Amino acid sequence: MATAKPHPIPQGRRRTRKLVVIVVILAGLVLAAFWPTVRGYAGAGAAVGARVGCSCRYLGGRELSDCRKDFEPGMGLVVLSEDAAAKSVTARVPLLSRETAFFREGEGCMLERWPD
Repeated sequence: MATAKPHPIPQGRRRTRKLVVIVVILAGLVLAAFWPTVRGYAGAGAAVGARVGCSCRYLGGRELSDCRKDFEPGMGLVVLSEDAAAKSVTARVPLLSRETAFFREGEGCMLERWPD
């Protein structure tokens, strides 16, 4: 019984593989370098989104779906959800940050306390 010899990888594919590996490594290094900045912007965006959404919903009396009109440019990734029983709005930047603002009668909307 004869054994089949493996076919060598063509030269073009070797270059493509090397290029893909280099690009992945460089993307990882860039992401690692800017990760704290990205997390900071995501946290700020989620906090602003929660506060604006809560104020729009419980002070303005508008539907939560209408509250996105009040967002600043660049807040397209912020997703809002509501807990009507707790009178709160949670804003999320997927995979990065989540903040919740609660409505208190006479005090307005306040963010959940952050750990010190």
